[in-house]
Amino acid sequence: MAGMDVVIVKTAENGNIDLEDLKANVEQYSDRLAAFMVTYPSTHGVFESTIKEMCDLIHQHGGQVYMDGANMNAQVGLTSPAQIGADVCHLNLHKTFCIPHGGGGPGMGPIGVAKHLVPFLPGHSLIETGGEQSISAVSAAPWGSASILAISYAYIAMMGPDGLTEATEMAILNANYIAYRLRDHYPVLYTGEKGRSAHEMIIDCRGFKAAGVEVEDIAKRLMDYGFHAPTVSFPVAGTMMIEPTESETLEELDRFCDALISIRKEISEIEDGIADAEDNVLKNAPHIAAEVMADTWEHSYNREKAAYPLAYVREAKFWPTVGRVDNAYGDRNLMCSCIPVDAYSTENLEAEAMA
Repeated sequence: MAGMDVVIVKTAENGNIDLEDLKANVEQYSDRLAAFMVTYPSTHGVFESTIKEMCDLIHQHGGQVYMDGANMNAQVGLTSPAQIGADVCHLNLHKTFCIPHGGGGPGMGPIGVAKHLVPFLPGHSLIETGGEQSISAVSAAPWGSASILAISYAYIAMMGPDGLTEATEMAILNANYIAYRLRDHYPVLYTGEKGRSAHEMIIDCRGFKAAGVEVEDIAKRLMDYGFHAPTVSFPVAGTMMIEPTESETLEELDRFCDALISIRKEISEIEDGIADAEDNVLKNAPHIAAEVMADTWEHSYNREKAAYPLAYVREAKFWPTVGRVDNAYGDRNLMCSCIPVDAYSTENLEAEAMA
């Protein structure tokens, strides 16, 4: 918006918001402060230990706090945006309330507001909604997607307060279990004051660049182990954000950890010169069935290492359908696949019609 300043607050070494930097910015823009947007727990996978102090600070200078509800599956039953001090919160239904996460959506859910903002809730031309000073409609459907809301309602009703709280606790437990198992193999980028993560954690893969291994190589190699990789290079480039949620069994968590630990050993083979720096299982991953079963095999490692790196993979092998193509090249170098312009000439069109 014209005339609006957006200020990004610094992050401290532990992944928390730098409270001193926030104070400095709030004081600098006090006469124009509108709102403070925060994700809790942070996308770094850390509970902001001074979150209430931050909200109080914003309110003291006349601003409002908008809380991103993407990580509500680490809050439900343990705390709430209102208890923390938020004025507005988008409660994402995906991930926390049983709606699938990813694949382009659905990024929807109710937007909750504090009592003093109720008069300004949006209205609707056909259904009476909103408050006394409501703005115009922001959506064609006044209450969101009926097909999605019914699923979340049923989930909440069947889980009940105790079940929802347990789900939150399990999401946090699962992330910390993975962090504990991987801590001797991968650096965990951020942890809280007590050395623990929230419901997600970030492993730092940037140190492997010295051996020519990128985080995308690890992601693609995970496919050979039967896993779709977690979020790569967000929120920090060169890292992997792992968010197991509450639904995975201990066996599945161990299977995933075993895969990453095995991949770390494969990286060590490159670092120690045992594996070729260019022709190795990470750089060539994923390995498709057509390649592994072909008559010729020209790699410096054997087929078994490529396709069956751990015993459990042999028992239930998932074969990637497409090998590595060009990574992000196609995204950054657009090519037109249209037929040539001269194909639309009158002569060519007539010839095609005659055929």
